[in-house]
This record gives sequence, structure tokens and C-alpha cells, in this order.
Amino acid sequence: MDRCLQLAQLGAGQTAPNPLVGAILVHEEKIIGEGYHKIYGGPHAEVNCIHSVSKENQPKISHATLYVSLEPCAHTGKTPPCSDLIIREKIPRVVIGCRDPFPEVDGKGIEKLSSQGVELLYPILEKESRQVNRRFIRFHESKRPYIILKWARSSDGKIAPDSGKRLVISNKFSNRLVHKWRSEEAGILVGSGTVVMDNPLLTTRLWPGKNPVRILIDRKNAVPVSLSVFNPSAPTIIFNYEKESKINNLHFKKTDPHKNILQEVMTGLYNENILSILVEGGAQILNLFIEAGLWDEARVITNNQLQIGRGLSAPELTFSRLIKSTNYFSDSIAYYMNEKFMI
Repeated sequence: MDRCLQLAQLGAGQTAPNPLVGAILVHEEKIIGEGYHKIYGGPHAEVNCIHSVSKENQPKISHATLYVSLEPCAHTGKTPPCSDLIIREKIPRVVIGCRDPFPEVDGKGIEKLSSQGVELLYPILEKESRQVNRRFIRFHESKRPYIILKWARSSDGKIAPDSGKRLVISNKFSNRLVHKWRSEEAGILVGSGTVVMDNPLLTTRLWPGKNPVRILIDRKNAVPVSLSVFNPSAPTIIFNYEKESKINNLHFKKTDPHKNILQEVMTGLYNENILSILVEGGAQILNLFIEAGLWDEARVITNNQLQIGRGLSAPELTFSRLIKSTNYFSDSIAYYMNEKFMI
């Protein structure tokens, strides 16, 4: 199962809104096939695993054990049901990491396999399997995207100088890592103040991978459409109080000014099938999420060689647990989980 989870993570950033899944076939304690879900709309892990078996080893499939990190599907989506393939290949035993919370699956794959006499063992490494698929599981169990907060701060705890001038705080190594993070999430969210001040592209230009959907909270549509966030390099969703329209890659979603804006955004993103978001600020937006306790992870970059002095204070987390920290020359990066929402 450890190997299944290693394989599953190779699909990071490519499979949403589908989960990350890895699978291996074992015959007499030897792996004869392995695969993972590589890209949304493509073959699932079980299919890639079975198709990877050499011609010489194909007679062994009907005597092998299939290990898969997530319950095999039992419905037809972009591809046929994996449970049907397992039954057709006469695989006698299946070991499953964890159950799939997606309503179209959620026990149905297990039930179908069991009804056909397939020997099942589950859950195995359930906590680890759920952790690998924490975005998918949060989305389906909580009906909202998985939320990762990110900001960079100086050694004296500031995220911007009083002058209002744009200041790049993190170094070039951390900047490249941030672009990798972007490639792994379905969306990237900012507020109107950050867009007006920094005119960011919000793309993965420093890392190979798909651009996330850009999400802008701009209540009064005050951001000029000439800015980079409106260019065609990625779709952009604008949450506002004034209009609902969809033109090319721009989707204006009207929200109710009398309701909680974050809940409106979460509902809108859930309806758009966006499994995860990276919230890059600014301070007002980040603090909105923190004050609401509405976050799953936070990644805080500190430039240990930079002091700003008079400036805007960095957000402060609540209910946080430090998971790990790393260093990239002048920068240190702390990774936190929200204790209230740990999967």
C-alpha cells in the first residue's frame, strides 16, 4: 500500500476533480504490474496497472492480489467502472487503502466486488490514504474546497512596507516552489487589493504544469479589466455583488451582500467543482479565512535576512499545528495544519 500511495502522488495537479490513486498487482510476493491515475479523463490507476503487466505475466493476473489506495469505482464517468474490469480479469483478492466518499462510489465498488466473490481487505493504511487524497476527501465530505493559505513575511513579522510599494520578500528558490504549489491546486484566490497593487499573473510560469483557475474577490468590480488577472492565460472567476455573466475565460459570479462572503465563495467554488485553492492574499483576505477558522493548511515563508520595520503585520494563525519546516538559503518555510480539520 505504501507503493500505491507513492504512485498516486505522481498525479498531483493533473487529476482534479478526480482523486489521486495508485495501484499494484502482486503475484507470489512480486509486483507484476503498477499504475496510477495520470490525468483527468484518462484511464484510472487500476486500468493502467493491469495494462502494464507484461505478456509473459498476464496469465498470473487471475491469481494475483490487487492493491489500490482508494475504493475502485462502480459507475461510468469519463471511463468505465474499474470494479467491472477487476471482475472481468478474475482478480481474486483486492486490498483497499480507504473508502471513496464520492456519492457515486461510496461503498458501491466494495459491494459490487464482494457480490462477485472477490476477497476484500480494507481499510489498510487508511489515515495515510486519506491524507494523500485530503483535497478530494475534504471536498466531498465538507462540500467545500480544500484551503491552503500562503504568505511571505520578513524576519520582523511584516508582509508589506508602509510605503505601499511592492516588495518581493521571498527569494528566487521559494518563488519557484510557490509556482510548484500553484500547479498542484485547482484554484488560486486573491483579493482586489493585491491585484491592484501587485498586478500578478497568478500562473505557474516558473514551474511546468497547468495554471490554476484564478479566483478574485472583488465585491464592487473595482479591479480594472486591463490587469493581468483578466488575461486569457487561465480562467478567472470574479465574486462580486453586482453582476452575473460569463464571457470567454471570465466568469462573474454575483453574491448576496447580506450573506457571509466566504460561505458564498465556498458554495460557488464547490458548484464549479474546484477541489482545492491556494489563498495568496492579501492580508485582509487571509485574515478573513483565519478569523472564520476556514482553512486546512498554511505555508508561511519567512525571509530571515529581511527586516521591514514600519509595515503591515503578517497574519497570525489560530488552532494551528506545525507539521514541518524547511530552509531555502535566506528563507525558512513553516507548514501548518488546522487542528480543527485534520483528515
